Amino acid sequence: MRVTVARLTPLDRSCYDRPVAELAPRLLGTLLVRREADGSLTAARLVEVEAYGGADDPGSHAHRGRTRRNATMFAGPGLLYVYFTYGMHWCANVTAAAPEGEGAAVLLRAGAPVAGLEAMRARRPGARTDRELCAGPARLAAALGITGELDGLDCCCGNGPVFLADDGTRPPARPGRSRRVGLGPGRGEAIRWRWYVRGDPHVSRARAR
Repeated sequence: MRVTVARLTPLDRSCYDRPVAELAPRLLGTLLVRREADGSLTAARLVEVEAYGGADDPGSHAHRGRTRRNATMFAGPGLLYVYFTYGMHWCANVTAAAPEGEGAAVLLRAGAPVAGLEAMRARRPGARTDRELCAGPARLAAALGITGELDGLDCCCGNGPVFLADDGTRPPARPGRSRRVGLGPGRGEAIRWRWYVRGDPHVSRARAR
């Protein structure tokens, strides 16, 4: 499938300007788009997301306040927040509305490849199947070429290298919902802020309750 700008509507600021737990499920079905150097577009349809709030969410990077690493979470809605984890992986988020002095973002956990598969395969040579290209937050970021250099990018204009877009696909009426993945005791492990498209094979393999 070839994705063209003419078929896409970049999400504007108002789409992101809502509480993080409201924004997250609304992003299911939208396209995470990468503009390649040659002008072509690489895209994955979001099938799994997680919400992370502020001071009242111990699982969030923003829980203990603003730092150099998490500053983008505090800079307003509609920005790309990219962080490094486990000393080897980048993960991509988009920021949401938050109370003054707090931060919030939605982790983009998994996507279904829809355009630019050759570029994704080149970036993810270890993927055994196309299903594995974007099935997980680190895989998704790698397949789209998202690194820390893009932290703080404004996703709302559609003219930058990365943005989220609507192509008319609506989010599922009844998305799956569970606890977030990988949070231990005392880190908000019971908060059910993970949403996903039921039955989609590109959802990450982790099974959260």
